[in-house]
Amino acid sequence: MNDLLQSGQKAPDFSAKDQNGNLVTLGDFSSQWLVLYFYPKDNTPGCTTQAQDFTAFSSEFSDLGAKILGASPDSETSHCKFIEKHNLSIQLLSDRDHKIAQAYGAWGLKKFMGKEYMGIIRSTFLINPEDAIAHAWYNVRAKGHAQVVLKKLKELRSL
Repeated sequence: MNDLLQSGQKAPDFSAKDQNGNLVTLGDFSSQWLVLYFYPKDNTPGCTTQAQDFTAFSSEFSDLGAKILGASPDSETSHCKFIEKHNLSIQLLSDRDHKIAQAYGAWGLKKFMGKEYMGIIRSTFLINPEDAIAHAWYNVRAKGHAQVVLKKLKELRSL
């Protein structure tokens, strides 16, 4: 696993297609806050909970000048089905080759039922309008995480 990103570090640049096949880069979000979260797989219980929570709070994030981006190794087609099935209002990136996850330290060794494998480490990054990491969370629990991120954004916006 790469070194973990710390507050104050420049956010790694990225370029990936969203669910509609549009190319999205970090630069697209300059001068605004960005919540970039990595999740393992569309339509799995924890990932669905997390996406629904971010959708539920999306207007509050928007009111604070923040956009929400989810990223997983799933295809654009899978993302479209995921969004449609669960009525999600967030933008999802297809990180098929894990390059973005690796750059953010969200790709690494995982263990499940005694087996070790490489995969997405559920992680979230709050990126400020100057493209620096304002806060990083690694190995997060899906349930309730969107509220944690929203609370931190409110704190940072009030400084």
